[in-house]
Amino acid sequence: MAKAVRFHETGGPDVLRYEDVEVGNPGPGQVRLRHQAVGLNFADTYFRSGLYPVALPAGMGVEAAGVVEAVGPDVMNVAVGDRVTYTGFINTLGAYSTERLIPAAPLIRLPDAIDCETAAGMTMRGLTAAYLMRRIHDFKVGDTILLHAAAGGVGLIVSQWAKLLGLTVIGTVSTEAKGEVARAHGCEHIINYSREDVAKRVRELTDGVGVNVVFDSVGKDTFEASLDSLKRRGLMVCVGTASGPIPPFNPQLLAMKGSLYLTRPALADYIADPVEKNDLAGEIFELIASGRISIEVNQRYALEDAAQAHRDLESRKTTGSSVFVI
Repeated sequence: MAKAVRFHETGGPDVLRYEDVEVGNPGPGQVRLRHQAVGLNFADTYFRSGLYPVALPAGMGVEAAGVVEAVGPDVMNVAVGDRVTYTGFINTLGAYSTERLIPAAPLIRLPDAIDCETAAGMTMRGLTAAYLMRRIHDFKVGDTILLHAAAGGVGLIVSQWAKLLGLTVIGTVSTEAKGEVARAHGCEHIINYSREDVAKRVRELTDGVGVNVVFDSVGKDTFEASLDSLKRRGLMVCVGTASGPIPPFNPQLLAMKGSLYLTRPALADYIADPVEKNDLAGEIFELIASGRISIEVNQRYALEDAAQAHRDLESRKTTGSSVFVI
């Protein structure tokens, strides 16, 4: 029988249950997918905690890779035997499972050069990095970015991509070990935020000018320092809230700090168009297949150990990507 991690109430990692589930046959527009690897993302904790509300009981996880075992009527984009990956939001919730039914629309066929474990560790992160580097800002050689959580899954991809584009990356980390990981993947300068003043150090590194763009996935704890690190008319990109939501603020603050720009993008809006999704996926797949960007899957868990995986993620013990191996 198939297995899945589900939760019947919101709360901490202990609400996650490893259960038997019936999968059944795919209906119109659906496929039955046998997973080989499942991605672990910080957004998963938002569903579990109730920050992202869903009807309960509910499955867990929005990213995985595997093999199509059966297709329902009206499915045209994939066939039985295809290796596929996916990421999304509500429409893909339930990825923490050995098998599942899923709409065919979010599925992306994998090139031969990308294995399922790599795909599960990079589909959400890779597509996020792709839209950040290709859709958010018109980067020019010599631009400088401040990248929070530089040793995380998105951070390591963004750092490598930025280096290919001739950008200078200043990365923030919480430990010296994470700093070494970030430096090895393209960060030119490292700031340990547990003992350094981020904005002050950024100003020192940029001769007082500040950076062109900040990618901030931390949220509440780093928001003010991020704004104070930008150059005049710089861009603040809020891409996550690992430390909690950003408190309400008066937009006049942006004018006072240098006529700054601020955006809060969501991956869903950059992959809603199938053509754009395939373009972004094709670019990141090609960079990985050619060896110009490497995906670091640094933590592997069994599906029944989902609670421990969430504890590790929330305590910032992880680097790079984490996956459940089926």
